Amino acid sequence: MVVKSQIKLIKSLQQKKYRSKNRMFVVEGIKMVQELLNSNFTVFKIFTTDLSNFKTRADIVEVVSNSELRQMSGLKNPNQALGAFYIPESKTVDFDDWILVLDDVRDPGNLGTIIRLCDWFGIKNLVCSKNTVDCYNPKVLQASMGSIARVNVVYNDLEHFLDNTGKPLYGAFMSGSSVYKEQLPKGGILVMGNEANGISKNVEKLISSKIAIPQFGDSTTESLNVATATAILLNEIRRK
Repeated sequence: MVVKSQIKLIKSLQQKKYRSKNRMFVVEGIKMVQELLNSNFTVFKIFTTDLSNFKTRADIVEVVSNSELRQMSGLKNPNQALGAFYIPESKTVDFDDWILVLDDVRDPGNLGTIIRLCDWFGIKNLVCSKNTVDCYNPKVLQASMGSIARVNVVYNDLEHFLDNTGKPLYGAFMSGSSVYKEQLPKGGILVMGNEANGISKNVEKLISSKIAIPQFGDSTTESLNVATATAILLNEIRRK
């Protein structure tokens, strides 16, 4: 039987300060919980309205009522299950392949989609500025569709990180040269900027090659969504 203190703890993990304090995060939905159960993440507890949803150790699964699940959930309509997992220690960044870097991406949906894109295109390492939205934000996790389990997300001081890589540095800019004309190497670093302001001035100084996605239409659209732009650029990186 779930107790009030557990409900309070799980509910508190919707906020970053409590995720940091307890070193835990929450995912919701049967598929998401199962994805993380099958990964290297360590589970704290699974709460579900139906025990048959999970074939795992009995001591980590707690059957709850619909009312109790709603009290713990951050969703208007909880989906039968919720899992609390421990936040792992950051892994070392592997420089053997392409690395994606995010400079202050703030929208949870964008970060979640970008994590999913990294998983799709085989980008194992995603380095985020310290002001980028928390990758364990529930909205980020929902948008990532379980890909958080297969992408190493690291938060770092970007100026320090980029100044010491020794890798070709590419940045996405509206004024850059067409990515379709670039001779992209087998490995490098791609930097994507903030939704409203793009790549910051301090980071821009470190970038050796500015690339852009050319516009073919006659619309007055100012720019592409950062997740959409990331998808196009990663596709071009892998195509070559």
